[in-house]
Amino acid sequence: MALGGVCVALTLLVCVLGGQTLDLPRRPAASEDPPSSSSDPPSTPSVGCWCASYPNVTLCSWPEAAGSPPTRYVATYSERRRQLVTKPCRLIRPGSASSDLTPAPTASSQRVPECQLPDLKLLTDYVINVTAVSAAGSSSRLSSFMLEDIVKPDPPVEVRVSPPGTRGLLVEWSPPPTWTNLDIFPLKYQIRYRWEIRGSQKSATLGPFESTRVELKGLASGRTYRLQVCAQDLLGLGACSNWSSPVDHVVPRATPWRRSAAL
Repeated sequence: MALGGVCVALTLLVCVLGGQTLDLPRRPAASEDPPSSSSDPPSTPSVGCWCASYPNVTLCSWPEAAGSPPTRYVATYSERRRQLVTKPCRLIRPGSASSDLTPAPTASSQRVPECQLPDLKLLTDYVINVTAVSAAGSSSRLSSFMLEDIVKPDPPVEVRVSPPGTRGLLVEWSPPPTWTNLDIFPLKYQIRYRWEIRGSQKSATLGPFESTRVELKGLASGRTYRLQVCAQDLLGLGACSNWSSPVDHVVPRATPWRRSAAL
């Protein structure tokens, strides 16, 4: 009887609603993310800063997830000892001339706003404040840094490989063009090369080198090596750059020497 009553009730409900759609609440599947609400304030920016050309070019960025509501950003910075005296961190629009100073974006669903901090002092603690503002509210992130701790050049460019002789390779490269004070603040470099033995990946890292050319010796003839170079401030400030674009090269096999037979 109870089951029959439920069927009658559902039949009456359908007759009353006619062709209207009935949206019943449901729990999202485990793989679904709940939709963002325009009434939620923007998420707190996750700010990272680096100095691509010591000491003149310092950039900060923060990823913005795809599907975020319209958001604008206000970025300011100050010396830690003088936090009441703030300066604007100049926002960089994609496609502008200043955007050439930043690494190329990776394939991602995120937009990455950036700003540039000009005229920073050496050996000085700074605080950057990035505020995300939307119609639903705002959120801020304070991050502190010292210029010398965030030095990170862009990767070296124009990596070239040539065989100087049997079981050796000559590797040459050019400094990152964004490092504009090379005479005053020289760079040092490391080389990483990788190869495969019976399905197992092997790698080795050499350096640092102050030269922009290095001869690798003792390599296996006929083997393919993948080579990359990174750059770092000569005094060791900050971190080494990201690795350069990989270059693959096969060490030539030695040509057997044959003595001509005398006729």
